[in-house]
Amino acid sequence: MPQEDAYILGPGDGLELRFLNLSTRLDRSGPIQIISDGTATVPYIGIVRLSGLTLAQASFWLQALYRKQLLRSDLDLQLVRPRPIQVSLVGEVERAGVYTLSTQEVSKGLAEVSITGLPTLVSAIQKAGGVTGEANLREVVLRRRLPGDQVRYRRAKVDLLTLIQEGDQVQNPILFDGDIVMIPRATEPVIELGELSSTVIAPPEITVNVIGEVVRPGPVTVKPNTPLVQAVLAAGGSVVQRAKTDRVDLIRINRNGTLTRMAVPLNLGAPASPLLNPPLRDGDVVVVFRSNYARLTDAVDAVGRPLTGIASVLTLLRLADNNNNNN
Repeated sequence: MPQEDAYILGPGDGLELRFLNLSTRLDRSGPIQIISDGTATVPYIGIVRLSGLTLAQASFWLQALYRKQLLRSDLDLQLVRPRPIQVSLVGEVERAGVYTLSTQEVSKGLAEVSITGLPTLVSAIQKAGGVTGEANLREVVLRRRLPGDQVRYRRAKVDLLTLIQEGDQVQNPILFDGDIVMIPRATEPVIELGELSSTVIAPPEITVNVIGEVVRPGPVTVKPNTPLVQAVLAAGGSVVQRAKTDRVDLIRINRNGTLTRMAVPLNLGAPASPLLNPPLRDGDVVVVFRSNYARLTDAVDAVGRPLTGIASVLTLLRLADNNNNNN
């Protein structure tokens, strides 16, 4: 999987070169910087090309060069300041294009939530506005350049549904500079619950997850075709004076691998309706917002722990972020 790939050095990387066995008088340990042409200036040697090499390859190369200059050429090379990376997202994302990612991003979809850490596939998709309703989450393709001067790529398939449903973090790889993410369109039509129930034997019960401002957030067991409002009531109902009643979000993973996000009003007296009180499917997530939308994220960790079948509610919200501004 992509996590096993080695980091490839490039322009903008900050390195620390330390000599291990030189006397204090000769020791020239210190920082070095790879500039835009892929080279760096190193002590005793001068200009050396390091771009395109892994850290291990660069260490081996420098040590080979220093054997010609020093009696003791042992050294330690560390990456201390990684460069911002640029990745390309194409296919079924809201805003395809080239994006610059760093070790700290800000999510606008969840009211300016600060996200720290190395950029991952999910954070890149979120920055591109989320996936479209036609995206096939089962067969996302990641192309990554291999080390060396010759431009070669390897391909890996990523199953985002496994990440969402089983919590498999292998399916959310850390991205490297130059990665290309291709999200294909689903080839199978979306089969809604009504059509599905006419072709297979419906199970006696389904499990949906109701999170946010309800009395008992977490998994709820109901009968197939149960309307959304009934699931909210099964979770104890909305919390008085805290729930946002003009909008409830239904997040669904369709059978063809697509993900949809639908906003409906929370009307406890509404009859079953595809638009106002839609029937639920096994694995659906119902989000009851706080009246202050920005405070929802404070509850994600607390209400996410008891969930079964969904590994990360936050991941679902971020992948479905493209529908946030359209509903």
